[in-house]
Amino acid sequence: MQHYLVRPVSQSGLNWSDADLLTQFTFAWEQRTAPLTEFRALWDETSLHFRFDCVDDDLVLPDGATPKDRVLGSDRVEIFFAPDLSLKPYYCLEMSPRGDVLAYEANYYREMDWDWKCEGLQLTARVEGSRYSVTGSLPLDTLRNLRVLKPDASELYAGLYRAEFHHKTDATVHSGWMPWVNPKTERPDFHVPASFGVLKLIQ
Repeated sequence: MQHYLVRPVSQSGLNWSDADLLTQFTFAWEQRTAPLTEFRALWDETSLHFRFDCVDDDLVLPDGATPKDRVLGSDRVEIFFAPDLSLKPYYCLEMSPRGDVLAYEANYYREMDWDWKCEGLQLTARVEGSRYSVTGSLPLDTLRNLRVLKPDASELYAGLYRAEFHHKTDATVHSGWMPWVNPKTERPDFHVPASFGVLKLIQ
């Protein structure tokens, strides 16, 4: 199972250059070059901090009445958390370049509770030219309350993903799917245990 080391925030404060850089996001179900996706994470005594930086020269950002409407058709980055690999339950954050968040609880397989709220999530997003970034923090107490982070534990199961959409010449939109961990399913699917890795909070 793949691991990502989450380093502590230094005494001087949150500095993303202190974080390990993760760039292993590929099109698992297509034969084409993936645009750059960078993920970083740090932690302190209260929160898990994370950041995605994505190169995208054709943003797809549809309008909609609700965050769910806007996010599901949008370019976005995603984090899933799970207490264990049964995925019963697991928790999903799908976040768009303009800061919309679709947060939901789910049970394997794809039984969604769209009314679930992620307590304490803070998020900012920014688009600059052909790049966008999504930066957030999540209370460790929230992860503990969800039993994602067990008492006295330093590891948690997480999936890291990017949905990379682009406009086609016929005015339709192509949906591309980029996981950190390739689940090797026949069809695109992030909602399976094989797409999860481990985030390890180190001292």
